[in-house]
Amino acid sequence: MNTLFDKIWDKHVVQIVEVGPTQLYIDRLYCHEVTSPQAFEGMRQRGLKCFRPQNIFCMPDHNTPTHDQDKPIEDPVSRTQVDTLAKNAKDFGLTHYGMMDKSNGIIHVVGPEKGLSLPGMTIVCGDSHTSTHGAMGAVAFGIGTSEVEMVMASQCILQQKPKSMRININGKLSKGVTAKDVALYLMSKLTTSGATGYFIEYAGDTVESLSMEGRLTLCNLSIEMGARGGFVAPDEVTFQYIKGREFAPKGEDWDKAVEYWKTLKSGDDAVFDKELNFNASDIEPRITYGTNPGMGIGITENIPSLDSIDEAGRASFVKSLNYMGFEPGQSVIGHKVDYVFLGACTNGRIEDFRAFASLVKGHKKSEDIIAWLVPGSWAVDKQIREEGIDKILAEAGFEIRQPGCSACLAMNDDKVPAGKYAVSTSNRNFEGRQGPGSRTILCSPLVAAAAAITGVITDPRTLM
Repeated sequence: MNTLFDKIWDKHVVQIVEVGPTQLYIDRLYCHEVTSPQAFEGMRQRGLKCFRPQNIFCMPDHNTPTHDQDKPIEDPVSRTQVDTLAKNAKDFGLTHYGMMDKSNGIIHVVGPEKGLSLPGMTIVCGDSHTSTHGAMGAVAFGIGTSEVEMVMASQCILQQKPKSMRININGKLSKGVTAKDVALYLMSKLTTSGATGYFIEYAGDTVESLSMEGRLTLCNLSIEMGARGGFVAPDEVTFQYIKGREFAPKGEDWDKAVEYWKTLKSGDDAVFDKELNFNASDIEPRITYGTNPGMGIGITENIPSLDSIDEAGRASFVKSLNYMGFEPGQSVIGHKVDYVFLGACTNGRIEDFRAFASLVKGHKKSEDIIAWLVPGSWAVDKQIREEGIDKILAEAGFEIRQPGCSACLAMNDDKVPAGKYAVSTSNRNFEGRQGPGSRTILCSPLVAAAAAITGVITDPRTLM
């Protein structure tokens, strides 16, 4: 019996090239301002139009400032990229959600929340974290700029079929443990290259019990294990999330869609190239201590000792710790931090703001902390205000910024200064990722909230 990945992939095969890649049909292409300009330019030079413009959606997110979005962007490079995307979308007749548009936000937050990303689809974008959309039960992956042009011109792409991996996680998550902690735990077990060449299906009762937003976080981080992408089979949680959204099927079409979506699961006898099993009870709130997302520990654990690292990896381990200012064997609880960032396509959704607010309620932001709380979209911003979360945050001394990728990556104004520590809900902690010389500690919204009110790395369970 085929795996779910096989079912979706095979349904989209246009032709198989002998001793070569597969020509795969793409249902949805998302374009942001950073990886699309050369693709549009290539289309112009060849005198081509987009083959299926109705399947392409554009929005700026990487370069958008998270304040004063109603004013011209000050940084000339950012302004040029954002303006160029608007012009390209207009010239090629594509849907464009510009800054301040109520539909704007981070592309990987907006796609699911508008019902643009649906079960059984193939979805691509010139961005590695396109794997996020796999939470909808779709095959979604990042592509290069030349491939973006290929999809614009033909609505197809040439791809080698990846191998299949199933990761089963079973059991009940403990207090204070979120989908982000699950992902950080998997990364520490598989390392950042452990899933290279694979597409991951996440399964087991732990995954089934996750909300849609938790699944989006989990799938978002598949790429950080080296995987081509990751997804969760659609179920009632998926259907309830999609129902009534702007681009979701309506009426009779909805009934037909759900009937089909219910068939999207791996058979009981499905064979995977690799299968791994984990217990939810082994996972506690987590943080990273190094300069890749796989260098993580449970918050009560110590950084590994030097003799526990195999010889081949010792030099890079020591280099990482030197950059971060940590020592082998050290506990990081109580370590002073300077910045807290809540947001990104990993944790910029309403559930993340609810979690953060639940912990800071009745407390005050530490005077030593600069906090950037950035909704993933204007729709999330609206929900924050409708639910009164903005008032809880304001009482605790926090401000909400405007939507965008923000401090996830140093491509806009929200940069962490050299040498400063940022506790961050984003997806990457590479050297300089949040600004030249910045030091990033990845964590969940609950761990971020605990640090924001104490000023140091704190186990959030002590405040719950």
